[in-house]
This record gives sequence, C-alpha cells and structure tokens, in this order.
Amino acid sequence: MTAWTPDCPNRVMQGDNLELIAGLPDGAFTLVYLDPPFNTGRSQTRQTTTSVRSAEGSVRGFKGQNYERIRGDLMSYDDHFEDYWSFLEPRLMEAWRLLADDGTLYLHLDYREAHYAKVMLDALFGRECFLNEIIWAYDYGAKSKSRWPTKHDTILVYVKNPDAYHFDSEAVDREPYMAPGLVTREKAERGKLPTDVWWHTIVSPTGYEKTGYPTQKPEGILRRIVQASSRPGDWVIDFFAGSGTTGAVAAALGRKFVLVDRSDESMAVIRARLEKASVEVEFVGEAVAKPAGA
Repeated sequence: MTAWTPDCPNRVMQGDNLELIAGLPDGAFTLVYLDPPFNTGRSQTRQTTTSVRSAEGSVRGFKGQNYERIRGDLMSYDDHFEDYWSFLEPRLMEAWRLLADDGTLYLHLDYREAHYAKVMLDALFGRECFLNEIIWAYDYGAKSKSRWPTKHDTILVYVKNPDAYHFDSEAVDREPYMAPGLVTREKAERGKLPTDVWWHTIVSPTGYEKTGYPTQKPEGILRRIVQASSRPGDWVIDFFAGSGTTGAVAAALGRKFVLVDRSDESMAVIRARLEKASVEVEFVGEAVAKPAGA
C-alpha cells in the first residue's frame, strides 16, 4: 500500500480499521464522522492500541486517575458497555489523533449508548471540547404501543481545539420555518438555520438514494455535517463506512475522503455507488482485486 499523503486521490480501504488508520498521519483530517455498530448486546472484537504515546502526547485522553476512575465506574456498571467500549475506545482515540487542530469529530450513536459516550468522551477529550449533542429525529417504521416509540439517533460533536475549530453555518442547507407566517417574506423564502434537532426522514425504501445496505444513512444528514465542518478541498474520513454515504457526499461537495470498512458487502456497494457518480477513487487492501458486484 502506498503511503497516504494530502495529494493522494480519494481512498477506500478494506480491512480492520484500527490497523489501517494507524498508518495515517496525525492531524490530516478536518472532519471525522463515525457511525459505529450500535451496541445491541452482541460481543464485539476487542483490540488494544498504542495510540497514546505519553501523558504529554498529541492525544488529549487518559487524564490521569480522573479518567481512569470514570472509565472504571462505567465499565463496572454495565458489562455490555465494557465489551462495546473495549472495541470502540481505541478507535475514538485514533480518530482524535487524526483530527486537524481546526477539526471536528461526529460520533453517531443510538439511545442505548449516547449517555455513556458523553461521559466518557468528556473525560477522555475534555468537556471544553464538547460542541453539540444533535438529535436526528425521524418518523418511519413500526411504532411501539407499550412505550413512547424510539425514533431518533444521537450525534455527539467534539472539536479538537475549542478556540480554533472550523464551523460555517452559512454553508449549511437551510430548512423551512415551521411557522413561516411569523417571519418576513424574505426570511421565509430563505429558510432558517437548523438547530441541534434535525427532522429528516430515513433512506426511503423506494428512493433514489437506496443502495440496499442495511444501515445506510441519508445523504441529507451527512451533507449538513460536511457543509458545516469542512471546506472544499479538506479531507474527511469515515472508518465505519458502510454504504459509503460520507464519501459520496464529500465528493459532491468538493471534499476529499478516506473510507474504511472490512465487509465485502460494504466494498461492493461503495464501489458501485462511487463509479455511478464518476468519483475518482483508489481502492486499497482486499478491495483492490474485487470489482463492483464481485
């Protein structure tokens, strides 16, 4: 595999993401978007990391006994949490290492893990680096009649440097006012800036976006993230790439991207999707020898 540099073409890598991203340089990415497998009680693969080189290293984590105490308390509280975070924690630390000084991390989770994640990320990276908790609300599919139906995901947003992060609200697609009659005609025509609650449908089973990948996220959600937290020409990385939505959106908005996933299904979907969009991309790892549909 040729070494990655900012002059490389877009890259899609197949294999274990922790191993593959270890070869990427510090501070290379303005935006890291992570949509890891949700913790549904199934065991995850555990793997250690050496990304924290010293107490004074580039990663902000492991703030002495305070962090270890919080981590220990959470681990002892929930066995499923321990297993899940033994898998996810080293990948979050690598994500932090890869972020540029003006970069932003978006961690996409469901309701079972968001509260744990917020506590651990505050301890790991610092509360001062927390920017937002975004609620993505949707209304599709079956609805429980024994409790309030669960129809939202949580996206936790952390910045590498709270004094220097990039955020461009003017670049973000606007949305209609819920009560357009209460604002001027000009404002109603322009639309309003989104808040931290995003109402957006899931990928329609019959829509043009649908790839067939089971956990595909809608382009509208990623478009808003990429628009706000990166600039044209910046590098974006997603190392739970799934259907490749992050790469498709990044390319459409003039950003460069690195996608990582280990599954053959993901690689086939990504390859077909990017080829259809005529996106220049270099495939690395097992994916090199697998044409679309293989």
